[in-house]
Amino acid sequence: MSDLLAYFQERTVHMVEQVKLLASYETPTHDKAHVDALGTLLAEQCKELGAQIETFPQDKVGDVHVARWNNDAPGKPIMLLTHIDTVWPVGTLENMPLREENGVLYGPGVLDMKGGVVIALEAIRGLVERGELPERPIWLFLNSDEETGSAYSRALIHELAAQVGLVLVMEPAAEGEAIKTWRKGFARYRITTKGRASHAGQAPEQGINAVIEAAHQALFLHGLNDLAQGTSVSVTMIEGGIAINVIPPEASLQVDVRFLKMSEAERIDRTVNNLQPVLPGASVEIQGKIDRGPMERNEQMIRAFRQVQAIGASLGLELSEAGSGGGSDGNFTAAMGIPTLDGLGADGVGLHAAHEQLNIRSLPRRAALLAQLFQDWDMSKV
Repeated sequence: MSDLLAYFQERTVHMVEQVKLLASYETPTHDKAHVDALGTLLAEQCKELGAQIETFPQDKVGDVHVARWNNDAPGKPIMLLTHIDTVWPVGTLENMPLREENGVLYGPGVLDMKGGVVIALEAIRGLVERGELPERPIWLFLNSDEETGSAYSRALIHELAAQVGLVLVMEPAAEGEAIKTWRKGFARYRITTKGRASHAGQAPEQGINAVIEAAHQALFLHGLNDLAQGTSVSVTMIEGGIAINVIPPEASLQVDVRFLKMSEAERIDRTVNNLQPVLPGASVEIQGKIDRGPMERNEQMIRAFRQVQAIGASLGLELSEAGSGGGSDGNFTAAMGIPTLDGLGADGVGLHAAHEQLNIRSLPRRAALLAQLFQDWDMSKV
């Protein structure tokens, strides 16, 4: 066992207590006061570890904090992407109290992603206390609205990511503590079909049925699926009509699109925006766009994974790779061409579910990996 891994294993109890502390702050995205309370606590903890703190005030969500260590050191920074908001409303702890059982910590937000925040801070704390923090810039981004799509923070993520050489996303690990080397991007659309109302009994021939037009469009959209290439086009909601005896003048479709490659995103987006009506006299209106590009498993990603895999091996950790059909803030940075690795957070299951749980043994292992990565990462290899 490496000395660094042994050091963090001795701090396991402390790390668990830190996760419990952070999880005791209930932080649903749209409750600014509660999110800000945790943000203030974490900013103070970062200051105690010698960081420079920059706060970016927000009106509708919690303030964003960026902690920087060794900001004047040479080289491009390593940036850690974390978020302190959760999907759980205030009061959830009353029905889902924190509990520890058989090496597992249960509770809302412990895995997604209070555990990842603690791992990031503990890796830095450990190196500071051991006098081993490398002379390279390290940035910690504490996001406040990731769970609702980072609408208020994504511009800042783009701005800062353009300055760094590596992004590490502290989202939960894939199964078996695997690193996430791909994530699907996604687009969302609302397709509105318009026709003409008419009495369904007296003059059906005078109507233009918007529901039938929507059905034609749904079948066409379904035909765009290419699951072998990782592209899914799913019509997930349909609504229309005003009464059982009226030919419907309007209907709408909600469409969820997922893709592994940006070229597929562009193909689907181009096709959707060129939809044409099938029924004479009907019309089609399109709203929506590509929300975020994919985190592609390209040559850069493969090189980045091989390097973190080698760093893990130096600690006695065997790292595999996996991916996710869902997105994270890492999608933004990867789509910019910035080397990005995801799933550096804790291992566990039950994200956004009543059985959310964190495997405690992963905390020191992930902290050691992150600390070693800070020391050994070679920007020139990616």
